[in-house]
Amino acid sequence: MNIFKRLLKIGQSEIHALVDKMEDPISMTEQGIRDLKEELATTTERYAKAKAFQIRSDNKIAENKEKIKQLEDKAMRILLKANTGEITTEAANKLAKEALLQKKDLIEHTLTLQTQVEGHKLTLNEVAQNLEILQLNISKWEKELTTLRAKQKVSTASELANKQIANMENNSTIDMLERLKAKVATDASLADAYGEIAAQNAADKFNQLDEVNKAVSEELNELKKQLGLKNRTDM
Repeated sequence: MNIFKRLLKIGQSEIHALVDKMEDPISMTEQGIRDLKEELATTTERYAKAKAFQIRSDNKIAENKEKIKQLEDKAMRILLKANTGEITTEAANKLAKEALLQKKDLIEHTLTLQTQVEGHKLTLNEVAQNLEILQLNISKWEKELTTLRAKQKVSTASELANKQIANMENNSTIDMLERLKAKVATDASLADAYGEIAAQNAADKFNQLDEVNKAVSEELNELKKQLGLKNRTDM
C-alpha cells in the first residue's frame, strides 16, 4: 500500500502532519490524485460490466418465466386436446409430460440464475459504494491540493523574507549604506575640524595684527618724542 492510500485511512489532523514530512508533498499529492483517478476509471469499467451482466440476467429471468408459463400452457392445451379426442390420451400424456419436464428444468435454471443475480447485486452495490468513495476522495484531495499549493506559496514567501533578514548583515546593499553613513559622519567631523582650524587661524592673525599695530604706534610715539612733537591723535 503506497503512502497516499495510507493517508486515505487516517484522520484529517494526521494527514497534514504526514504531508509536512514529505520532501515534495504537492507532487506526491498530484500523483496520488492521478492514481485515484486511474482506480476510478478501472472501477467504473468494472461497474459498467457488472451492471450489464445484471441487466442481461434480469432479462433472461424474465424470459425464462415467460417460457415457464408457456410450457405450462402447452401442457394444459395438450391435455385438453386429448379430452376432446384430437389426440390419444397416451400421446397427450407423453407430450404434456415432456412440456412439464422442460418447465421443471427451466424453473431450476431460473432459480439458480436468480441466486447468482442476488449475489451479483451485492457485488454491484459494493462497487457502486467504492465508486462513490473514490469520487469523494478525489474531490477532497483536489481541495487539499489547492490548500497545499497556497500553503507552499506562503511558506516560500516567509522563507525568503526570513533568509533576507537572516542575511541582512551580509547584504552588500546594507553594507554600502552603512559605509555611506560612516563616510557622511566622517566628512561632517572633518568639516567641523577644518572649521575650527580656520577660526583659530583667523583669531591668530587678528592677534598678530593687533600686536603689530601696537608696536608701530609705540615706535611712532617714540619718534615724536625725539622730535619734540606733541603727541596728537590727529597726526
